[in-house]
Amino acid sequence: MFPILWFTLICVALTSILFIVGQILPTHNIDIEKSSPYECGFDPINSSRLPFSFRFFLIALLFLLFDLEIALLLPLPFSTVIASPDNSSYPLILFMIILSLGLYYEWVNGGLDWANN
Repeated sequence: MFPILWFTLICVALTSILFIVGQILPTHNIDIEKSSPYECGFDPINSSRLPFSFRFFLIALLFLLFDLEIALLLPLPFSTVIASPDNSSYPLILFMIILSLGLYYEWVNGGLDWANN
């Protein structure tokens, strides 16, 4: 128990010290160039506060979801070698059914349409 307690105390103390030093040391001089939305030397043509497309956000989230699905399915051939194929295939089938139902739901509700008609 004592090693865990010491580790926790050291982590809390180190985090607190770094937070306090980070608040005290930096100078807070606001430069007009650094506070502008573009730092590359030219004036912005349009407003930098354009509304963000929710459709793009939804497509990006779906891409990340199915990208993570591939990352979770890659170790499957190795797991069938280590464990019996029967034990490792049931969670895979359940995972694929849940993802397929989610994809079907998004497809039916029009979440995968790239452009509005």
